[in-house]
Amino acid sequence: MAAAATMAAAARELVLRAGASDMEEEEGPLEGGPGLQEPLQLGELDITSDEFILDEVDVHIQANLEDELVKEALKTGVDLRHYSKQVELELQQIEQKSIRDYIQESENIASLHNQITACDAVLERMEQMLGAFQSDLSSISSEIRTLQEQSGAMNIRLRNRQAVRGKLGELVDGLVVPSALVTAILEAPVTEPRFLEQLQELDAKAAAVREQEARGTAACADVRGVLDRLRIKAVTKIREFILQKIYSFRKPMTNYQIPQTALLKYRFFYQFLLGNERATAKEIRDEYVETLSKIYLSYYRSYLGRLMKVQYEEVAEKDDLMGVEDTAKKGFFSKPSLRSRNTIFTLGTRGSVISPTELEAPILVPHTAQRGEQRYPFEALFRSQHYALLDNSCREYLFICEFFVVSGSAAQDLFHAVMGRTLSMTLKHLESYLTDCYDAIAVFLCIHIVLRFRNIAAKRDVPALDRYWEQVLALLWPRFELILEMNIQSVRSTDPQRLGGLDTRPHYITRRYAEFSSALVSINQTIPNERTMQLLGQLQVEVENFVLRVAAEFSSRKEQLVFLINNYDMMLGVLMERAADDSKEVESFQQLLNARTQYLRNCQHKHPGRFKTMKFLGFPGGAVGKSRPANARDVGSSPGPGRSHMPRSN
Repeated sequence: MAAAATMAAAARELVLRAGASDMEEEEGPLEGGPGLQEPLQLGELDITSDEFILDEVDVHIQANLEDELVKEALKTGVDLRHYSKQVELELQQIEQKSIRDYIQESENIASLHNQITACDAVLERMEQMLGAFQSDLSSISSEIRTLQEQSGAMNIRLRNRQAVRGKLGELVDGLVVPSALVTAILEAPVTEPRFLEQLQELDAKAAAVREQEARGTAACADVRGVLDRLRIKAVTKIREFILQKIYSFRKPMTNYQIPQTALLKYRFFYQFLLGNERATAKEIRDEYVETLSKIYLSYYRSYLGRLMKVQYEEVAEKDDLMGVEDTAKKGFFSKPSLRSRNTIFTLGTRGSVISPTELEAPILVPHTAQRGEQRYPFEALFRSQHYALLDNSCREYLFICEFFVVSGSAAQDLFHAVMGRTLSMTLKHLESYLTDCYDAIAVFLCIHIVLRFRNIAAKRDVPALDRYWEQVLALLWPRFELILEMNIQSVRSTDPQRLGGLDTRPHYITRRYAEFSSALVSINQTIPNERTMQLLGQLQVEVENFVLRVAAEFSSRKEQLVFLINNYDMMLGVLMERAADDSKEVESFQQLLNARTQYLRNCQHKHPGRFKTMKFLGFPGGAVGKSRPANARDVGSSPGPGRSHMPRSN
């Protein structure tokens, strides 16, 4: 900082000296010196402002000191006055050189001036042209807007014309009758595919003409006559074809399902008649109903008659009741009873008829069964008859819905028109048969067959048989309840004193009840019915009372207990084979048996000598208190191995 200040002071001093020197050279020596022309006139010079002037000089000096050349000169110690003169000389030289260069390039400069003038003229013309272009563009933009508006209007007109063209094209296409359609309707057989194709085309054109006529289209009058003639020709050919198919059902030994399936391929024929000639469509439907109604009635009447010929010859009669004694019908003029009345109370293998495999098994063929001398119980015949009815009814209902284009109540009405006579005949036959039917197991199996067939029909979405199933059940349930009540009454009215000789073995009436009750309980478990359980409960009460009445006929308490235990044990064993362990019947007899065996244990404990050698059915080896269920084979009249029906005492 000190060095810089020193250099600044030195520079200021040099400048002042240089300024004074210059003044002396220009004006000459002061105060009358040589060359002085006039005395120096200071006037009113304010010599007190040196400090202000020096401050400005300091600012300029400081600014010049920042210059690179000044810095270099100060470093090298060059005399500034000499240096300034040198610089001035160089500037003069450069100026003179520049003047000479300018003089030398005067022609080029003049040419450049001329070129610049010409460029100015060109630019002026371009400016004028661009101005003209701008005005032209303004007018063009307005024209473009006008063209856009015109184009939008033209597009609207074009779309409108195209829309009109499309509508008119559809109208014309719908009204024009091509030659291929005329040829196919007039000449092609109805079974050819092209006839069906052109018939669909004719149906579409007829519908289009009807629609346009409703709108008042005048062009429809030109094609109405042609379409009417083609429609009449098509209706005539279709009517003859369908009626021939229906008449073919009537031929003997004809499987009507084959032509029925063939008709489904031409179901559009009936749709065409339905839309264009309802009178002919009604004629065909009525003819179909009349023909198929007679066919079904004849088939089922014949099948039912032949089917009943393979039924068991020995069937239950009104005297084959649970409480009827075996010797009741041995009069001179009485009809021989069943070889074993107990068989009508036994289920055996009859329950397989409601198993899934047997339920939808093929129907029975009567003449085949007759050749093989086979016989069946009524429930097997009932299953075969109604499975055939179910299968044909489902097929018929689906055919009616598809071919005659009906659904809901209309389909059911048409179905009953076809199958109504057959169903009525079947109901009358069943009602007639049930009048003399006393086989409760057969009737109960028929009830469960109907319940299962009703579920199958529901799965196949065929509601047309719902009313028929209800009518069948309305016949079966009352008859079943009547037979059950007759058996209840027979047990209630049985007089033990008229049963002949008594022993302590299980009574045949209790054997009948055990088999009968277990049969109904096992069947009822699949689809429970409360009314059935109530009737079985009443029957159980009567059987229990009957057992007590018979036991009362024995003179000794020991025989009474033996009789009760043997009967309870037998009934419990048979029930446990078929019924569930937690069923009401099993629990009831289990309690009765336990009560008697407990009483025997108490007696054996109090009087060991009196009861020690007793043996009971169900207590092998005389071991009182270890009850086991009786096997169905043990229910017969003869005792099984290792078992004694009679109590033995020493």
